[in-house]
Amino acid sequence: MTDPTDLPALEQSLSDLTERIASLRDARAAYPDDPGPTADAALTELELARDLLQTALGGSRRRPGGKDSGANRELKLLRTLYRALPVSVAVLDSAGTVRRVNAETARLLGSPDGYLTGRAFPLLVDVSRRAAFRSHLTSVLHTGEPAAFPTRLTHQGRAHDVRLVLTRLRMPGERQEMIAAIALPIEVRVPDSARDDVHEPGPEESVVVAAARRRELMSQLTRLLLDEESLSEPVALIRAGRLLASHTADWVLADVVRDGVTRRSLVIGPTNQPTGRLVGALEGMEPAAAPLVARALTGQGGVVHEMVEDDSLLGALPDGSPVLHAMRAGSVLSVPIVAGEETQGAITLVRLRDRPPFGLADLALMEDAGAHIGLALRAQRIFQGRSMAADTLQTGVLPRTVPDIPGFEVAAAYHRGAGPRAIGGEFYDVFRIKEGWGFAVGGVVGQGEEAASVTAMIRGGLRALSVAEGDPGVVVARLNDALVTQDTGMFVMVAAGFVRTGGRAGRVRLASAGNHPSAVLRGDGGVRFTAGGGMPLGIETGADFPVEEVALAQGETLVLYSDGLAGSRGRAGQAELAYGEGRLTEVLARCTGQAAAAVVKAVDDDHQAFCGGQVLDETTVFALRRIR
Repeated sequence: MTDPTDLPALEQSLSDLTERIASLRDARAAYPDDPGPTADAALTELELARDLLQTALGGSRRRPGGKDSGANRELKLLRTLYRALPVSVAVLDSAGTVRRVNAETARLLGSPDGYLTGRAFPLLVDVSRRAAFRSHLTSVLHTGEPAAFPTRLTHQGRAHDVRLVLTRLRMPGERQEMIAAIALPIEVRVPDSARDDVHEPGPEESVVVAAARRRELMSQLTRLLLDEESLSEPVALIRAGRLLASHTADWVLADVVRDGVTRRSLVIGPTNQPTGRLVGALEGMEPAAAPLVARALTGQGGVVHEMVEDDSLLGALPDGSPVLHAMRAGSVLSVPIVAGEETQGAITLVRLRDRPPFGLADLALMEDAGAHIGLALRAQRIFQGRSMAADTLQTGVLPRTVPDIPGFEVAAAYHRGAGPRAIGGEFYDVFRIKEGWGFAVGGVVGQGEEAASVTAMIRGGLRALSVAEGDPGVVVARLNDALVTQDTGMFVMVAAGFVRTGGRAGRVRLASAGNHPSAVLRGDGGVRFTAGGGMPLGIETGADFPVEEVALAQGETLVLYSDGLAGSRGRAGQAELAYGEGRLTEVLARCTGQAAAAVVKAVDDDHQAFCGGQVLDETTVFALRRIR
């Protein structure tokens, strides 16, 4: 042991210790997969450093008063040694109160030593491991034997997995015994024998892998939120929560603001634990009562607690117990769900105590996720609002039931399409006219609420004008002049037919304004088409529209259809082909002798197959079959 009165020898011992620590660092860098010998050597050096400190301190206490200058030099050397140690060291009293910390401890915990001094060291230990820490502290004080054990330290939102070494310090002249708490990085621990041959990724590799996983999670979340069903149905938040629960969290809570009131919309707990009662209790709680959620709802940004020090952050259960305690939470973060400047809610993630804590990278990821979810929820509201508008408009432009026309079967099918074309301008109608019945199929060139309003005007105009006019050509011409006068900027294609119940049987007068030729399915299976064509409504006043008379024999069917059917494109591989009259002819030829409803269904089913089940355009099919 170095003589405490021999200052040069003490300085040389310190210099030797510094060199050996540098060698240990080199050894750790050279053999990262075999940290055991390095860890053993590091513990030995720490014990030597402790003895050196005790010896130096004891010598300085015994020095006679006439040698104050030498004692001060030794104290200065002692402080330098303590502060320069490259590992975290804190000196505690027997109650566990911090008396001194070195620079490495202040750096590790993110606070100056003056702030940490006087704090109870157990408060820096993970809540779930404080009891074990106190037991080890008591054992070291009573037996004098050092203790080493893994634990987790947390302070100022930071969390560190360490191997904590406690050793007793006997300081001459001090009645109270002290404890040195040395925190070694967890990665220098000796690996278990069962894992000796398993590759452990280095720090740089771990960072790269974690970043790649976060990027993949965000990619999956984006694809999920952009899915069409996530827009049309209220499933976006549910799907996002399940994805986060399966990849990054044990508990997921989602709270959404609706009509100015925050409601809990989603609670997902660990699937490998009996959490039913706790999930039910969380679903019934007031979200704003949780301080962490309330902060996120203010739009101030997200917050991460790498280690839960305050278990009241998510409020208390009805029995008064803290939510985070009931969850066995080790780490928690909460971020707002935002769309632009609007805060639409908050999403909160919790990890259990036995998992690595959330960090700043996780917080940044979830803040981006909150923005993505917010935009998806806003798009969902807009989409569903337009869908409701479409339903309302369709109620006004489509007949609730198709009335019977004496001597004929009538059937129709309408699909409003998908995606942004959900609100459009196609329609069909059957209505009474002077001395008979009228029917029509048509569509406005355009989509949206304005197109649907023009459709309603055309349908109403057909009904009103047909009461007084006996010819569909005159009705269509007058409707055209009215539409031009309204100056809507939209064109309408329509086919309108009149059937006289008191006239010659099976005679249909058919007027066309830019519509596709109507098809006639004959009794022998042949298919012929009317002239069709003509100028669409709304282009210029005084236009003439072709009118022809179609004779239907008993069992024959007249089929009218919209541009959405004839011009629609097929699924992948057929995108260059339109459905067209050719394919319609083949379908109708297979429907010889069938009822009007069967004909309409056959055309509709074939069109669905042609489009691969993804019908984007509005489509209308109308069939009038003579039965006597």
